[in-house]
Amino acid sequence: MPGINTSSVTLKCSICGGEIRADYLSASCVCAHCGNKQPITDILPEYANHATAVEKIRQARSLMEEKPDVAKISQAKLLLHQASTECFHTDTVSADLLKVCKDGIKETEDLRHYAVALSHMEKKNYRQAITEFERIPGFRDTDKLVEDCKVLAVKDKKKQIPIAIAIGLVIPIVLGVLLYEKTPVPIWAIIPICLALAAGCSYAVYLENTLSIVIIVASFLSAVPLILFMILAYGYGMESGPAATIAIGAPVALVVAAAFNSKPGK
Repeated sequence: MPGINTSSVTLKCSICGGEIRADYLSASCVCAHCGNKQPITDILPEYANHATAVEKIRQARSLMEEKPDVAKISQAKLLLHQASTECFHTDTVSADLLKVCKDGIKETEDLRHYAVALSHMEKKNYRQAITEFERIPGFRDTDKLVEDCKVLAVKDKKKQIPIAIAIGLVIPIVLGVLLYEKTPVPIWAIIPICLALAAGCSYAVYLENTLSIVIIVASFLSAVPLILFMILAYGYGMESGPAATIAIGAPVALVVAAAFNSKPGK
């Protein structure tokens, strides 16, 4: 928090007459011209009445200068609120410290967005990180981090293409098996239909929209029955009817059994 620890009142050095400013957090005064340093209480005796508030501001500043952490930032904000309630004297020091507290509280709010954004960035949730960073434009290195997130998001998106294709193939394969087993549609007609559907499903998953969630859920629910059916029907030559019954029934039975065993007292 640069600049929050100095007095707004211009003071004159007793040696050279140069300008000195009171550093509240270090409890000292230094002349900018000759470097003369002396305790702040020698120039501002009323400073001694604000020891508790200054200590809380000092603690808050220490927390805010550490690695951004939401819990620590909240603690710093609370300390600044407490310090501000103690700045009730009608002197210059009290007015300065009250301004320090207000500026510090504003900075904790920005820091909180910054910390949340960094957390999203570490978890590779780049979209959420960008949203948080854009709430505090110009704060620290926010603008650079927004650009970094955009670059990383593009790279991460490209890595999702194989996964999107794999997920997008499940539903078309299920449809293809159903058409092949239950309808007279020839295989040469089924294949282009399934390929077109696979392309659409994969693209939808890649876009990460609402439809992609539906496709992902449906694909995962279909994957296990599909694999079991293909093993039973094509691997062991079982009739499609019994194979489908077992492929669907077995996973359902396992889920029911697991739910039953997880009940209290079991």
